[in-house]
Amino acid sequence: MDRFKITRLVAVFGIVANVFLLFIKLAAGFISRSQAMIADGFNSAGDVFASVMTLVGNSIASKPEDSDHPYGHGKAEYIFSMIISISLMFVSFTIFKSSLSSIINKASFTVSWFLIATAIITIAIKLSLFIYTSRIGKRMDNLLVIANSEDHRNDVFVTSGTILGIIMGYLGFSWVDGAVGILISLWIFYTGIKIFISSFKVLMDTNMDPAFKENTLNLIQSISGVDHVDSINAKPVGEGFILIIKVSVDGEMSVNESHKIAGKIKAKVKDIKGIKDAVVHINPC
Repeated sequence: MDRFKITRLVAVFGIVANVFLLFIKLAAGFISRSQAMIADGFNSAGDVFASVMTLVGNSIASKPEDSDHPYGHGKAEYIFSMIISISLMFVSFTIFKSSLSSIINKASFTVSWFLIATAIITIAIKLSLFIYTSRIGKRMDNLLVIANSEDHRNDVFVTSGTILGIIMGYLGFSWVDGAVGILISLWIFYTGIKIFISSFKVLMDTNMDPAFKENTLNLIQSISGVDHVDSINAKPVGEGFILIIKVSVDGEMSVNESHKIAGKIKAKVKDIKGIKDAVVHINPC
């Protein structure tokens, strides 16, 4: 199964699971008046949106190259990852406001087995989704899937905090429920910021990692006929890079020979994982 089919499957699993959790968490939260569970429910609403954005972004990114997009539509992954990050920050603000209000107004809630069962079911489902999506995201180096996996992981911690709020409420410390809601909101905001920065770096054509650049430099300099490398720059295109390489060769070398060296450089660097294409410019030494 290819990259885009797997990503689509991840998104569909996320939508189904999160819609189910959204309804049971909000039902449990509003019935018991638990701010932590209501916050958790709104977090699931954000998760549904994130999964839908993953599905849409993947659909666009999977389109092949055309005359307007000679290197494909891969950057759609990062555009939609950025949309997910902004939605997470919006959800964070909503939860923070609601939880702070519950502390100020000294709101109480009712502890029930329905509330506890909902939290346990959420942790089991989200932990399974996190393990599944994390493995796929790392294997494919797909920011959309990684963003989803981090969202699932966050939900495990979020709902664990919800259980803490429920237990403390049962013991008479009802303010902890609102405090947990605030902590949940801050965690969600942090995740949103992290995904936003990762997407922003790619969309703003940030250069390659220094260690990766150094390894590529050593590879090019090992090719016979290369006197030295003048510069290496990279342009992100979706899940990979286009390298722009300038090298110097013997100034007395024929055009044909220098072009053969350029061809060797291009072939070598295109074998590196993540390199979609390379443009090699030859300078006389």
